[in-house]
Amino acid sequence: MAISIDSKLANVIGEKTAKVFKEIFGYVTVEQLLHHYPRRYVMRGELTEIASLQQGEEVTILAQIAKVHLHRTGAKNILDVTVTDGISKLHLTFFNQAWREKNLIAGKTGLFAGKVGSYKGKLQLSHPDYQLISEGKDVDTEVANFAGKYLPVYPASGKLPSWKIAKCIELALNAIGAINDPIPLQILQELDFPDLSNAFTQIHVPDDLEKSERARLRLAFNEAFLLQLLLKKRRAQLKRVATKARLPNSANLVSKFDERLPFDYTDGQKEIIEQINKDLSATIPMHRLIQGEVGSGKTVLALRAMLSVIDSGAQTALLAPTEVLAQQHFRTIHNLFTDFTLSIGDESLRIALLTGSLPTNRKRDIRNQIKNGEIDLVIGTHALIGDGVEFADLGLLVIDEQHRFGVEQRDALRLKAKYPPHVLVMTATPIPRTVAMTVFGDLDLSTLRQLPKGRIEIETHLVALDQKPHYLDRAWQRVREEVEKGNQVYIVVARIENPKGKLKPTQLLAAALLGEEFLDDQPVFSISELAPKLADKELKGLKMAVLHGRLSPEEKEATMNKFASGEISVLITTTVIEVGVDVPNATMMVIMDADRFGVSQLHQLRGRVGRGEKGGLCLLVTNATADSPAIQRLSAVASTNDGFELARLDLEQRKEGDILGAAQSGGRSQLRLLRVLRDESIILKAAEFAEAILADDSTLKKYPDLSNEIERIEQEQSAQFLEKM
Repeated sequence: MAISIDSKLANVIGEKTAKVFKEIFGYVTVEQLLHHYPRRYVMRGELTEIASLQQGEEVTILAQIAKVHLHRTGAKNILDVTVTDGISKLHLTFFNQAWREKNLIAGKTGLFAGKVGSYKGKLQLSHPDYQLISEGKDVDTEVANFAGKYLPVYPASGKLPSWKIAKCIELALNAIGAINDPIPLQILQELDFPDLSNAFTQIHVPDDLEKSERARLRLAFNEAFLLQLLLKKRRAQLKRVATKARLPNSANLVSKFDERLPFDYTDGQKEIIEQINKDLSATIPMHRLIQGEVGSGKTVLALRAMLSVIDSGAQTALLAPTEVLAQQHFRTIHNLFTDFTLSIGDESLRIALLTGSLPTNRKRDIRNQIKNGEIDLVIGTHALIGDGVEFADLGLLVIDEQHRFGVEQRDALRLKAKYPPHVLVMTATPIPRTVAMTVFGDLDLSTLRQLPKGRIEIETHLVALDQKPHYLDRAWQRVREEVEKGNQVYIVVARIENPKGKLKPTQLLAAALLGEEFLDDQPVFSISELAPKLADKELKGLKMAVLHGRLSPEEKEATMNKFASGEISVLITTTVIEVGVDVPNATMMVIMDADRFGVSQLHQLRGRVGRGEKGGLCLLVTNATADSPAIQRLSAVASTNDGFELARLDLEQRKEGDILGAAQSGGRSQLRLLRVLRDESIILKAAEFAEAILADDSTLKKYPDLSNEIERIEQEQSAQFLEKM
């Protein structure tokens, strides 16, 4: 009897194997297993190129046994098996498993899976899982029986080698009945795509590579189409919501703000100001994203919008991803308003900071003031989303660094308002067009490319210690020279301290929460080792301090205040200063182990310097070898200050899921097949069809399978969000 695609995996492959799939991949249904796609295919009878294997990767190879040798070392016996592709060799090592000598016989061909390691300069697999070609059958026949004409090679693990995954998928394909295809038939016919059942079959057990590619395109289109439909449906729903126009009763705050700014707005800023004013004057809530280069003036526009809404008599809120950034915004805005002596009538502007680390009594007082309308502008972290926060009349919600927040978090704060608030989102991470479509499709997009007049571009240099180790001494000398000029310097490291043993999962999670970037067991420059060394030697006598996630909120705020006021000349820090931190006198940054950071993150980090009139210098220090991809990546960062160009490079080199995340991608999980640069034409076509479907039937009543799929995605998104709360 056929089963449905959403059946439990255990019903098809058994409880024991299903438990392993859940443990390793998180799969519990047949559908999730079918979305585990092959990385590549091996042609029938084609041996794997052993020379192409990379140390550390999980592999499944097809090779021939060349030699078998059993020997003893002390109390252990070691079985050493050499396999070959006819050109290169790979060693398989088994400890205390002499019995395997009986079936691992020279001349036999087999599938071998494991993690590529190295011993005395030679590649090896330790205790690999394997499947030998059966006696009396040739390679072609066995591989054909195993996986059809082409052998799929899957993302695998030690417990689940590729061929075991293939067998489980084959069982699933044979067990399921008819699949309800959510994509309307007319779309499939117009694009000449196979139905969903055929697509699953051809991507896992393809008749030929052309059919596997058509299946890939079909399944990638699924991801793009459902995502576009979800975002456009959401956008249409938002456009149907009614709210209050937030026109200023008198432009008291805005006019003073404009008058006293020490610079003129750029043409790009003026254009976005007009867009925001038009949005705020409408009775449909604004949902606008401002993206722009580091230092392009997004925050100024957000402040101006907040003052305009406060002038209308409503409250505003600014949501920041970290306490450091929230405190920075609070300090900047508070000082700015104090300097301007801005006021509403005879009253001073009422600003508050709400973060999770505040004392309970203080949080309760601030929440009461917000509820009673005694706060005009509240700046906070996730604490703003929590229970107990109610607004008297929230008119505008500003979200900084949107990529750190999911759609549901936006909604959670939006629902706290008396009337649906206008929403303004900011990001300093430049977004390629297709990413904007797949992540922020429910927002109107404004882009700032101009830097304010007088802003000098940051000069970036690569310090490659592998070739010229003495350059590090020159870097420290350059830091000292910068401080002697009266300027300030950031030194960014990837880790607070190096681990003494193998990192546990809980340690990895803790490190990530503390802003540490490089989470493996290899030693890197760390604050605990570098700070005292610099204080004792290279930078002795300079006023230095450290900043990282293990410090208390009070310590972090005190340190940033001292650095902002110039009491500290050199700040040794993790990436907690990545976004929003604004110290105009900071003119130099040294990023240690720069190869451990992503391209866009490096661009963000260096944007913390050169924010005044003196320009900026960034040194990217690395131990990477001359011919490594890391050096190429760092050279690209050093060669341009164009964040949009670097964002494309970052996206080409990293998985979309790593950049977008499940919450941002809008789907049940990160994108599996869709590549937002490679598949631009698919995304554009998906957007076109999604528009047409919604124009024909905004409620999707004519498309029940499609409606059910969208509803399921929305429900799972909500469940994921609730689990995070």
